[in-house]
Amino acid sequence: MPVPLAKRQYPILEYDDDPSAIIEPTSIVGPIDIAEHCVLCFFHDVITTLNEAGRLKKVSDHYSEIGYHPVYEAEFDGKRFALMQPGVGAPLSGYLFDELIALGCKKFIACGGAGVLDPEITVGHLIVPTSAIRDEGTSYHYLPPSREVAPSPEAVAAIERVLTAHKIPYLTGKTWTNDAIFRETPGKVQLRRSEGCLAVEMEASAFFAIARFRGVTFGQILYGGDDVSGGEWDERDWVAQTSTREKLLWLAAEACLEL
Repeated sequence: MPVPLAKRQYPILEYDDDPSAIIEPTSIVGPIDIAEHCVLCFFHDVITTLNEAGRLKKVSDHYSEIGYHPVYEAEFDGKRFALMQPGVGAPLSGYLFDELIALGCKKFIACGGAGVLDPEITVGHLIVPTSAIRDEGTSYHYLPPSREVAPSPEAVAAIERVLTAHKIPYLTGKTWTNDAIFRETPGKVQLRRSEGCLAVEMEASAFFAIARFRGVTFGQILYGGDDVSGGEWDERDWVAQTSTREKLLWLAAEACLEL
């Protein structure tokens, strides 16, 4: 019999440490012949271009109510790795991440863009998160409540080795994972800046929590996108940085294959 949970003032704090759920990822998908290394790339445009050029092979298809989410295989320096666009936002990305683990992937690097909380961080400048503030809901179902959660140290180290080897400047520090794009208020931004956050995005803290819960390795690379540091929003044409986005995918693959 399950142990009854104590009711808390807020439901988000009612963490259950029971490792078994009513629906497990392995109830939906099972292991396949897939690389243990996997890149979660948020750049749909880059993946589409590579696929149309014949550089990807589809190895699995996953489904949600918004459609299919293909998993591809690619190669870097003669080594294979899995590749997927994990959706946007912690719930969908976390769901697909969990299914990738059930397929057999064990070592992950994610790459994507983020809003910057410091206007001195230019468009395309890289940020390697060393922790994430958990201002989303998904992570609280995988780990007990806490203010922050960290990625795998070995993944951060691999990313830093690759960026250093390529002489690519980068920053390390906290990111703020937030579910609500339209509720990044000036007050919240200032609070997060005072805590040391360099960027804001929608998935990192969930990824880090799921990785820890499932016992897999996970790190992330962000690039500076729009400026939400305060005052007026500056879009900075960040989604048009095609060369930066593709280059980041291959840097993520190189770091992932070092794990």
